[in-house]
Amino acid sequence: MADSNATMAPQRCQDKTPIQLLHEYGIKISSAPQYELIHADGDAHQPSFMFNVTIGEVTCKGRGSTKKAAKHEAAEAALKLLKRDSQIIDQRDNNGLSPEAGEASNPVGILQELAMQRVWCLPEYVVFMETGPGHMKEFTIACRLEGLEETGSGSSKKLARRAAAENMISKLQSLSGSSEITWSPPSRVYVESLRNSTGEKVSLLKRTPLSLPNTDYIQMLLEISLELGFQVTYIDIDELTVNGQYQCLVELSTRPVTVCHGSGVTSSNAHNAAAHNALQYIKMVASKH
Repeated sequence: MADSNATMAPQRCQDKTPIQLLHEYGIKISSAPQYELIHADGDAHQPSFMFNVTIGEVTCKGRGSTKKAAKHEAAEAALKLLKRDSQIIDQRDNNGLSPEAGEASNPVGILQELAMQRVWCLPEYVVFMETGPGHMKEFTIACRLEGLEETGSGSSKKLARRAAAENMISKLQSLSGSSEITWSPPSRVYVESLRNSTGEKVSLLKRTPLSLPNTDYIQMLLEISLELGFQVTYIDIDELTVNGQYQCLVELSTRPVTVCHGSGVTSSNAHNAAAHNALQYIKMVASKH
């Protein structure tokens, strides 16, 4: 991984190991890496471990003098393989052109490579709209990257995806103020880091019962989010519960993303209930030792 690390943004790669990077990629594709100890030998003072890591359809091995080191090597091998496979896919998207010939004209590949270099989540493409008769369809695809979203349209999904990626690159250049992309996404809060939080609001949460009536949990959650640095988004669900109550989800931009459900007799009550459940989760994690 040393050769690829050299191109990564220093401020984002120094504190991230291959195990963490592979975990982030697993979150993105909804397939968490699975590690398996397959061999352990050597003397007590010089042990040797071998681990398998499986993510999606990729399986790699790693060996080390500690279990952590072996997992590190396995994750590093998987990241290299995933990067190579993504370059092959980009090459196919260029209709058989070589990577050198297609790189300059393939915004999808450029954007993916940029995300991997900066250790961002990989771009996500979602079909936003499909219009027109069968022989003259028009597709609109949304490209989502680190909290940003841009759309692109075309007569095929491939063309729409390319247009969306191109618009996203233009967006990043605009945010950077030049053609050189220097923009960085907001820092993400890892759920595990909540255990070490010494913030005033989190400390107060640990001491506060979450069973008091008429409490504004929405405000409490907002204050904690501002202290820790994550975003809170409420998503209303159109369908009522079986009891005829409103319901919603609250999403916290932690890593991994935290989602909690809430319901109530009004939409506002549902939001407050979702915030209450999110606070209970934060309190539980923050109180673990």
